[in-house]
Amino acid sequence: MNAKIPVDLILKNIEESRKTTRKKLRRATAVLTSKLDTDISTTPYRIVYEEDRVKLKHYRPEQVKCQTPLLIIYALINRETMLDLQPRRSVVESLLAQGVEIYMVDWGYPTRKDQYLTIGDHVNGFIANIVDFVCKEKGIEQLNIMGICMGGVFSIIYTALNPHRVKNLVTTVTPSNFDTDKGLLNVWMRQTDAQILGDVYANMPGDIMNLGFLLLNPARLIIDKYVGFIQNIDDKNYVENFIRMEKWIFDSPDVPAATFRQFIDDLYKKNLLIDSKLIIDGERVDLQKITMPVLNFYGRFDHLVPPEMCGLLTSRIGSSDKEDICFDTGHIGIYVSSKCQREFAPKIAAWLLARDNKNESLQSEEKHGQKRQALQALL
Repeated sequence: MNAKIPVDLILKNIEESRKTTRKKLRRATAVLTSKLDTDISTTPYRIVYEEDRVKLKHYRPEQVKCQTPLLIIYALINRETMLDLQPRRSVVESLLAQGVEIYMVDWGYPTRKDQYLTIGDHVNGFIANIVDFVCKEKGIEQLNIMGICMGGVFSIIYTALNPHRVKNLVTTVTPSNFDTDKGLLNVWMRQTDAQILGDVYANMPGDIMNLGFLLLNPARLIIDKYVGFIQNIDDKNYVENFIRMEKWIFDSPDVPAATFRQFIDDLYKKNLLIDSKLIIDGERVDLQKITMPVLNFYGRFDHLVPPEMCGLLTSRIGSSDKEDICFDTGHIGIYVSSKCQREFAPKIAAWLLARDNKNESLQSEEKHGQKRQALQALL
């Protein structure tokens, strides 16, 4: 015997759904027609150095607690504005609140004339010049460096080639071991002919890279994301945050062809960095020369730079003061999720301050020791 269809209940649910949808659309209309705060990178800064397309941002805290400034080196892919995406959820804002003075590299937008710039041009050229500028401006011999993703690779290379210039090194979601099939991007990159792409496009177009990143997980990054937007379209805070993120995602500079080719061939295909076999401008990048303290962050669910690409670094460097921290997050969540905001920047600041004070104490003890020796010599 067939059960009767509860028509009245179905009609009641349809009517309730219609009323709910109408209210939601009314609220959504009010949200979308109101003034939305979607600005990014709102923390005040000064441009203190420029070289060709590259600029250096300077952020100064109200009270400097860490005497050694921090140079942040972002990737060439996307923009450094990720670190200052919105108020109260900003890595920059949080570091400043902890008393860390920040210099941050803005790589700008490469044009066709930049297509022949290599990794060496970025590391031994732009980064080396910026470090020299900051050290001269502050009257110091060393600074702290924090590298992010591809910028972390540049930071590792610079530090290995110039260990006397780096006091402490922080790497975040930074690939160093490319000998893994974890992550679809690794598989794709090893099959990519970077020479052909360079010949066709001159520089590697940011839009094409963005499309590739979306295709790594289309269900989540294309479908789920926009379904989520529709479901929350009546929530002003959600809409503002969504638009901020979209602004950042699709602000994608091109990558100079020679740098892209070198990154694919020497790192993704040959895995030269982790084995200290990478040659930059005729000089070998020896990871054993990285003897200063190193703090290495990565995300457990990072689909672009999985943990297998990051965790091997600390076992290959020469430092005895090293630490790995793995967050339960993805590639971007480490910078923008509320949980990571409570832990990520404060951990970096505390780690830098501890070593800043430790080094100052050692220097003070050394000076006192020299004075005692001088007095004993006089007596």
